[in-house]
Amino acid sequence: MRSLMRRVLLDTRYSLVGFPTTLIGFVLMIVGFAAGLGTAVVWIGVPLLAGTLMIARGFADAERGWLADVLGRPPVRPRYKPVPQGAGRFRRLVNPMTSGQSWLDLLHGIINLPFAILAFVLTVVFWAIPLAGLTYPLYGIITSNIPGNTELPELLGLGDGYLVNSAFYVMLGLVFALIMPFVVRGAALLRAGLGRALLTGVAELQERIDDLAEGRAAAVSAEANALRKLERDIHDGPQQRLVSLAMELSRAQRQMARDPEAAQATITSAITATRETLDELRALSRGIAPPILSDRGLAPALAALAGRCTVPVELDVQTVERYQAAVENAVYFVCAETLTNVAKHSRATICTIQLIRVGNVLMLSIGDDGVGGAHVAKGHGLAGLADRLRAVDGELSVQSPDGGPTLIVAEVPCG
Repeated sequence: MRSLMRRVLLDTRYSLVGFPTTLIGFVLMIVGFAAGLGTAVVWIGVPLLAGTLMIARGFADAERGWLADVLGRPPVRPRYKPVPQGAGRFRRLVNPMTSGQSWLDLLHGIINLPFAILAFVLTVVFWAIPLAGLTYPLYGIITSNIPGNTELPELLGLGDGYLVNSAFYVMLGLVFALIMPFVVRGAALLRAGLGRALLTGVAELQERIDDLAEGRAAAVSAEANALRKLERDIHDGPQQRLVSLAMELSRAQRQMARDPEAAQATITSAITATRETLDELRALSRGIAPPILSDRGLAPALAALAGRCTVPVELDVQTVERYQAAVENAVYFVCAETLTNVAKHSRATICTIQLIRVGNVLMLSIGDDGVGGAHVAKGHGLAGLADRLRAVDGELSVQSPDGGPTLIVAEVPCG
């Protein structure tokens, strides 16, 4: 109830304060635009137009601040075109005219007036009727006794008199009070929708483009880091073993004729080395694309990771759905790398993993009771996890004070 009342008051303030502000802005912009356009041929209109656009920008900034209250999201301010370095006085003067958003601000200031009037009228009417109806018993005893005064209930054929009028107006006030929050909200959203489209639409699109560009760069960086790590692991592990295996087989070939028993021992050693190399290759392949993940999904794959961890793990998976391959791979990789860090650096005695779905977000939480100190700064292992999550529009948050405990939460959109 308190949140509903707060929402109604915010919407009411937006509509009531917005009308006079919009009216003042409309007059200034219409006059400035008309005067500037009419005198542009003699150059007097150029500074007038530039000044009008700056006025429109000021009113637009105020509107963006109000939109944050109505739409429940932080305001997004557009990126106005900056003045080039070394620009002359005239270039600085006309700079507002070179920004497309400045003209959108002016357009909003002009066409917003009908929407502001409609929102203002609806808000005033749907506040006035409930207040007048519910308080009628206080003043109705006077109006009902005025000679020749005909009240609405009498016109509708419901009767006359103070009691009839009071019952009618109180019921009318209650009905309007019930529907008032929806009408006030709808009126505010109607006007706010125009403001969002003209004042923040381009900025929101630019932010989305920047996010996609950052995600693409993060994906490229994450894949490059993964490839370098894989190359290093292969070079330090299986490649060295294969070189040693080739040397062992060459020695066995030379020993075959003169010392069969030694050759047999060498071949046995080579077979053991082959098995160890295969085990290393399997371990590396699990880090790239484990078959259990693609075949059976996240729950069994995370269970396999938990079973291989050297630190005891408590696993709680509350979703068994299948998701897009990119989402499952990102979540699996984050879990695998985090468990590796826990085993190597945390000195923890217990680790907990929880996978849940909240709406359209898949949330992986990994905690341990270790020494803490983990963070996502560049140059640390968790930075690569953040990049990999950013590639699928996900986020990584880390709470790891010195001394512990550590909680790492990965959120990935999955809707």
